[in-house]
Amino acid sequence: MRRQSPERSRIFRVRDCSFATKIRQPVKAQTKIGLDFENRAQAEGFRFIAGVDEVGRGCLAGPVVAAAVILDLSKPLPAGINDSKKLTAKKREELNQLIRENAFAISIAQIEADEIDRINILQATKKAMRAAIEGLDPRADFLLIDAVRLENNSLPQKSIIKGDSISVSIAAASIVAKVFRDRLMSEAEKTFPHYCFSQNFGYGTQAHLDALKTHGECSLHRRTFAGVLQNELPFG
Repeated sequence: MRRQSPERSRIFRVRDCSFATKIRQPVKAQTKIGLDFENRAQAEGFRFIAGVDEVGRGCLAGPVVAAAVILDLSKPLPAGINDSKKLTAKKREELNQLIRENAFAISIAQIEADEIDRINILQATKKAMRAAIEGLDPRADFLLIDAVRLENNSLPQKSIIKGDSISVSIAAASIVAKVFRDRLMSEAEKTFPHYCFSQNFGYGTQAHLDALKTHGECSLHRRTFAGVLQNELPFG
């Protein structure tokens, strides 16, 4: 049996939406982070605009984590919000706290390694995003999503390529998801010390690959991923 990650997300049930879905294709827009997409959605009458992003899609171990964040756009936004990959760990922690103080709602969801292996990483990413969106309270009435388009979704949405570098709401979601997942993986190192999860967070660093060669996989590893398959120890 695979071990569950040490921290679980809190999911809240929300009402079904009654309006028709408006699905738009991924688009490229401005190259500087800002509120352009949020302002356009507000101009169309939407109020609760959720940024949605994932973290951990390319990892060899651990869950894929998605966050959905509805910022209170009437308040001054925390200075320095950007794509989580462009920030230091210290800055992410600082912004994570400020985002939580600013937001109308935050929801986080995760899909574990065994399910990723079963349904594939793209479908697992979408499932985590849907669960995070469903957990928002108040519910979102418009979605800004980093790169992914969610099918069978009742909410109007816009998929934005490199959205975490363009939309403040998506960037906020990327920060919240990254901090949450890094904490999960750091905690997992206490149970699986060989893999240095507090340093690589499940990504395929050389030290992680070397540990796989020496110790084989653990229950957090994604067995269908090439970096894990190539380093499986033979039985016997």
